[in-house]
Amino acid sequence: MNSMGDSGYKLNEFLEKGKQTMPVIENHLRKKLEADELAIGFGVMHTRGMNIPGIAQECDFDWLFIDMEHSTMGVDAAAQMSIAALPTNVTALVRVPAHERFHASRVLDGGAMGVVVPHVDTVEEARAVVDACRFPPLGHRSLTAPSAQLGFATYPTDKAIEILNRNIFVVAMLESPTAIENADAIAAVEGIDALLIGSNDLAAEMGIPGQLADERITAAFATMVAATKKHGKFAGMGGIYDPAHMAKIINLGVRLVLAGGDVAFMMAAAKKRSEALRAIKLR
Repeated sequence: MNSMGDSGYKLNEFLEKGKQTMPVIENHLRKKLEADELAIGFGVMHTRGMNIPGIAQECDFDWLFIDMEHSTMGVDAAAQMSIAALPTNVTALVRVPAHERFHASRVLDGGAMGVVVPHVDTVEEARAVVDACRFPPLGHRSLTAPSAQLGFATYPTDKAIEILNRNIFVVAMLESPTAIENADAIAAVEGIDALLIGSNDLAAEMGIPGQLADERITAAFATMVAATKKHGKFAGMGGIYDPAHMAKIINLGVRLVLAGGDVAFMMAAAKKRSEALRAIKLR
């Protein structure tokens, strides 16, 4: 276990007040959600590059959903995009491929401001997620330094732990009927910040693949929203992209919204442009 240093970085506020009240890098996503504002996510699956956070910011997105579950993306690419996002108003979350501790800890060590963990069905799994993502006393994540989320500044270990535990954002995905049944208990787990329904996987598990407008899916969202409101957490949505349907779910109380992904966005714009050009009458 590496030390984060015995002496604090000499920031005036730290020296004068004996404490650091704000991290070097703010979690803009958390601030939006705490203000009960809509937080719109940009899915990154097929594209790579440090320009993506800037593009997302220019297009008025609030967070990146960097997908390592359904892509060939490696830790290095995810970390570079996460670090590139830190100076922007776009918060980088990485969907890790599975529940192994190192999946979450490596991307967090690499600069991600949070993780999305798929297929969290039980309280025990939710607690294991927290254990992997949070430093003591909330979890057992191993310490390292320097931290990109702290601007690579050196902090006393206890202060660094407090800041990082407060600002890292941990999302548990609910993608099965069992997960929905356990939504209240999962939301109650300290260290889980948000629950997010993966609508397509949930529909498939329910035996209604593709039927995202089915009332059973809507009821699942209502169950999740009730659980998050009860325990002071945030509710999220992925997989639903029809604007009218999205509005219906958002108005149930969902604020963490994955709006779509890189290739879908590119294809929609490319198709619109090609159709416009094909419609030109040649003379």
